[in-house]
Amino acid sequence: MADSLASQIAQNLVLADTPAIHVDEVKGNDQTGKGTIESPLKTTVSAVAVLEAIPANVQSSFSIVVKKDGETEYKDISGAALKKAKKTHEINKKKAQKNEERGAKEEAAVAAKAHEEARKLEDSKKIKLEQDPSLPAPVEVKLKDVPKNLEKRVKVSGWVKSRRDQGKDMVFLVLRDGTGYLQCVLTGKLCHTFDALTLTLESTVNVYGIINRLPEGKTAPGNVELVADYWEVVGKAPGGDDAYSSLFNTESNPDVLRRLRHLVLRGDTASSVLKVRSRTMKAFRDHFDSLDWYEVNPPCLVQTQVEGGSTLFALNYYGENAYLTQSSQLYLETCLASLGSVYTISESFRAEKSHTRRHLSEYSHCEAEIPFIKFKDLLDTIEGMVKGVVARLWDEPETRKMLVELNLRKNDEANDETKAAQIVGRDFADIKSLIEQPFLRMEYKDAIKWLNEHGVKREEDGKDFVYGDDIPEKPERYMTDAINKPILLTHFPRSIKAFYMQRADVSELKGYEDFMHDPPTESVDLLVPGVGEVVGGSMRIWDTEELMDAFVREGLNPETYYWYLDQRRYGTMPHGGFGLGIERFLAWITNRFSVREVCLYPRFTECCQP
Repeated sequence: MADSLASQIAQNLVLADTPAIHVDEVKGNDQTGKGTIESPLKTTVSAVAVLEAIPANVQSSFSIVVKKDGETEYKDISGAALKKAKKTHEINKKKAQKNEERGAKEEAAVAAKAHEEARKLEDSKKIKLEQDPSLPAPVEVKLKDVPKNLEKRVKVSGWVKSRRDQGKDMVFLVLRDGTGYLQCVLTGKLCHTFDALTLTLESTVNVYGIINRLPEGKTAPGNVELVADYWEVVGKAPGGDDAYSSLFNTESNPDVLRRLRHLVLRGDTASSVLKVRSRTMKAFRDHFDSLDWYEVNPPCLVQTQVEGGSTLFALNYYGENAYLTQSSQLYLETCLASLGSVYTISESFRAEKSHTRRHLSEYSHCEAEIPFIKFKDLLDTIEGMVKGVVARLWDEPETRKMLVELNLRKNDEANDETKAAQIVGRDFADIKSLIEQPFLRMEYKDAIKWLNEHGVKREEDGKDFVYGDDIPEKPERYMTDAINKPILLTHFPRSIKAFYMQRADVSELKGYEDFMHDPPTESVDLLVPGVGEVVGGSMRIWDTEELMDAFVREGLNPETYYWYLDQRRYGTMPHGGFGLGIERFLAWITNRFSVREVCLYPRFTECCQP
C-alpha cells in the first residue's frame, strides 16, 4: 500500500476514534477500503502499513482485527500473523525505496540522454557538407540502372524507405524511386549533420558516391551499395505522431487504408500491384495487336443504356439527360464495318449498390467486338485471350517475380483469419498450370443442376435453384472454386441477359424442350477460381426485326438507338464480343482479396476520396 493512502486511512481512523483496523480477507479491498467495519481492508500487510502511519503517541491504542474466509466475526490478529505481516511490510518498503531510487536514476539518465541529444543536435547545425571538387562529375542514374554503373561515381535521388544506424559513424539508407531500390552508406561527417540526425522515412534525398559490389555475406537490393561522399535532403517528411510509419500498418482497418490510399501506394505490395496492372494492360494490348485488331476510344458520356437502366449514373448534359457509360459495346459495333475486329480498354460505370469484394462503381473495361464469327469462335477467342495474356506476363521475368511474390503475400483487405484463409497458400505457377488445360465449357442449365446436386440453395428462400434464376455471386464462386478450373458458362436464359444477345439455335442443343418459354441465348461468362466472373460476352442480335422486338420487349425507345439499328440496316452480319473487368482479372492473378486493392483509387458506394 502506498504511504500516502496508508496515512490518509490512519488519519481518518484517528479522527473517528476507531481503535480497530478491520481486515476482511474475503470482502475487503486494499485500494478502496477505509479500515472500518463497514469498509475493511483485505490484507494484514495493508493494515500494518496503516498502523505504522498512526502517530506514535496514540499508536498503542490501536489494534488489528481480522475476519478470515468462513468466519462470521472479527478476531484480534495473532502474534505470529502480526509478525509475518510486519516482515512483509518491511520488505515491501525496501522494494518501494529501491524502485524509487531506480526510477530516479532512470529519470536522470533519460534527462541526461535528452540533454546530450539536444547538444548533439545543436552542434550538428554547425556541420556543413560540401562536395569535393576534385571528385569526378557524377552520372545521374535511376535506381534500376545502378548495377550497370559499378565503380562509377553517380548521383541518385529517391525516397528513404528505411534507415539503420550502426554505431556513431555509420548509417545505412535504403532508397526507393519507383524503378528500384538501393542501399546507401553514410559514414563519418555525413552521419553527424542536422539533416542526418533528424532524417525521417519518406523524406526525399540526393546521394552522391561510388557504386560498389556488396561484400560477400552481406545482403542488399541488387547486391550493390552506394558509398556516399555527399548527400542532401530535398524534402523532409514529418516525424513523431505524423511520421509515415505511425499512420498505418498491415493490420490497419481497410477504411483507414483507403483514406490514406495516397500514402499506402508507397508500400511494396501496392507498388507491385500497380506495376503488374501496367504490365497487364500492355499484355492485353500486345495480344490484340498480335491479332491485328485496332484499338478505339468510345465516349464515356452517352444517352443509351446497355446493361439496364437501374445502374446508370445520370447527369445533366447541357440541359439534356445523359449518362456515364456502362459499356462501350454498342459503339464498338459501329466500328466493325470500317476497322474489322476492334477493342478498347476504357472506364465503365455502374451505379450498382453492391458492397462486395468484386464490385466497383468505376472500373477498367477491356471490350472487343469481332465480325463474321460463330459462337464457338467467340468462346475460343476469350479462352485464347486469357491464356495469351497470362503467358505474356509469365514470360516477362520481372513481372513473373512480382506475381509470384504477390500470390504469397498478405492481402491489405484480408486482415482477419476468416478472410485470410480464402486467399493464402497459392503459387502463381498454379494459375499458369491451370490455364494451360482446356477451359471447362458448361451450359447454364447444367450449372443449375450442379448446384442442386451439391446441396447449394437459394439464399432468399432456402429452395433449389430453377431455370431462369440469376445465379448469385456466392454460389457461383462456390461452384467455380469446387471445380477449380476456368469455366466458360454458356447459354443463359434470355430473361436474365441484356437485350442485344442473340437467341441460340436450340436445334443444335440438347435438353431445352422444357425451357422454350425463356429461350437460351448465345451468351457466356468466364468464371475463374477465387473471383468468379471476369468476362461476359455474347453473339449480338444481327437481324433488324429481331432487334426491334428486343427493344419492345425491354421497353426501350428504338429512336434513341437509331445509329445502332443502322448497323443492321446497312450491311448486317453475325458478330459477337465480350467485356473483361480488368480489376477482377488482376485480383485473380495477384491473389488479392478485393478488387479495390488493384485500383489506383477505387470508387464504390460511399467512397469517392481521395
